[in-house]
Order: sequence, then C-alpha cells, then structure tokens
Amino acid sequence: MNIHEIQNEIIEEFAIFDEWMDKYEYLIELGNSLPVIDETHKTASNLIKGCQSQVWLDAELQDGKIQFSADSDAIITKGVVALLIRVMTNRSPQEVMYADLFFIDKIGLSANLSPTRSNGLVSMIKQMKMYGMAFDAKMKQEL
Repeated sequence: MNIHEIQNEIIEEFAIFDEWMDKYEYLIELGNSLPVIDETHKTASNLIKGCQSQVWLDAELQDGKIQFSADSDAIITKGVVALLIRVMTNRSPQEVMYADLFFIDKIGLSANLSPTRSNGLVSMIKQMKMYGMAFDAKMKQEL
C-alpha cells in the first residue's frame, strides 16, 4: 500500500466514530499496539524536542526503506506516533521527505489536540522528515 492508500484507510477507520472521546479511545488502542521500542533507543538524542510528554523516535535504513520505532510516556501521544509510523515506516527517504500527511486534518486530529500536543505532532513529523533527508543524503553519498 502506498502512503495515500494508508492515509485513506486511517480516515475510514476514524469515520466510524462520531464522538471525539471514541476517537481518543481508538488512539489509545493504537498506542497500546505499537511495537515496543528497544530500550537502547530510549536516549536523549532520540527524544523529540517540543513535545509536552516524552517521545522517543528512532529510525533505521534497511534495504533503502526507513523503519521507524517509537515510544511515549503519554497514552494519546503514543497513539498519535503509532499513526505516523503506520504511514511513514517502510518508505524510501524521498517518500518520507515529501509526504503530504493529509489524514491529520481529515480525521480532525490537529483540531482536537491541545496546543502543546499539536506542537508535539508537528515536532514528530519534522523529525521523521529530517530522518528522511539524512538517509537520502547518505544514500546519495554511497552512489
């Protein structure tokens, strides 16, 4: 599935819920299903700056695709990062760099997060795209 198809799938999943409390509960479920990040990746260098809660984001390049892993000490934030990983993992650096994450507005996420959580969301996306740029540069150097 490409990035657009996965985002459309997420939009359909969230359309099932009428109330934002139900959407929050779904976010919490998604966070609980996030694979556990290796404890060795819970370092200060992997902490997302600008988040109210602690969010660790790690990325590795495997066979030209970025594999993201993450964790958070806040349950809703963990669900948000789980959505981002679902869309952005196993993508080329270029796909990550230029991803248009339209699902965030379509499901009402940015409108229903607190300002500090919205800042954290922006910081998570920015960090993922920075990983994309770094891996893209590394791949070009290896050519």
